[in-house]
Amino acid sequence: MAKAKTTSNKSKKALTTFGKKDYIEWYEQMYLMRKFEEKCGQLYIQQKFGGFCHLYIGQEAILSGMKSAMTKNDRVITAYRDHAHPLILGTPAKYVMAELYGKTTGLSKGKGGSMHMFDVKNNLFGGHGIVGAQIPMGAGIAFADKYKGNDSVTITFFGDGAARQGALHETFNMAMTWKLPVLFIVENNHYAMGTSVERTSNIKELWKLGLSYEMPSEPVDGMSPETVCRAIGKALDHCRSGKGPYFLEIKTYRFKGHSMSDPQKYRTKEEVASYKDQDPLSHVLDVIKEKKYLSEAQIKKIQDKIKIEIEEAVKFAEDSPLPDPSELYDDVYVEKNYPYVK
Repeated sequence: MAKAKTTSNKSKKALTTFGKKDYIEWYEQMYLMRKFEEKCGQLYIQQKFGGFCHLYIGQEAILSGMKSAMTKNDRVITAYRDHAHPLILGTPAKYVMAELYGKTTGLSKGKGGSMHMFDVKNNLFGGHGIVGAQIPMGAGIAFADKYKGNDSVTITFFGDGAARQGALHETFNMAMTWKLPVLFIVENNHYAMGTSVERTSNIKELWKLGLSYEMPSEPVDGMSPETVCRAIGKALDHCRSGKGPYFLEIKTYRFKGHSMSDPQKYRTKEEVASYKDQDPLSHVLDVIKEKKYLSEAQIKKIQDKIKIEIEEAVKFAEDSPLPDPSELYDDVYVEKNYPYVK
């Protein structure tokens, strides 16, 4: 098996302080994710598209911090709360929206919908609807990179509910045994659908699950892009150096329900309000204003640009064609130019 190459990479920057460029990028990224998801919620209520729909509102700091820490060669794989992941990796919003609408111009040709966003060109190896399925898949992608000697790390996201899956333990064991370049991240938003972590596990601090495999593991404040960036940068350096996997429990909170059909009776309004006081988008905007990185007019210009981008994405989706029924069995089994298929 080829030894992974180590190079100077962007994640080194994640261990330092942050400046004007970082905060402006974070604000633009998080504002895009937030407004895109808010629009998705509105469109879903209007029955513009159907199926399940899981919004990322409140968790945006995780992906913004990740983007600042990762390199262009790193891979991302996640669960079904996946609209924001292609956006942060550079996929135009119109293709994500078209997939929600089930149109042929969507990321999965309209056949995957909300829970199955793929953009291999931008190293997004999918949202996955089966709980925890992406955990061993992420390790498999990392195995391929190690085998080929690529300087890449696979960032594998899953939720606190998926941490109960047996596949996690099997994957942790193999990843440590083979020293795979995979960063496991549990986005702990405290509720697996409507069931709290406290009701499902004796281990309430999920990062400790990695310790029995002697995997480097630690908790992270997921409401701060600064903290997330530093933690992911440190973890990526570890994985890229050939030392094997790393496990982060990033503690976050979703401001909306588990899905659009969730009545949210399992948590109080006071609890939700307490986390909204920690809104990462507001935090970044406060820093921008305090440091005078942008004027009010410049902030509004960013907001207006993103709002126009989202409206154009909706129009693109609505104007795009639906798949022809004759395509029903296309793409079920495919042999063509995927990164690891020659």
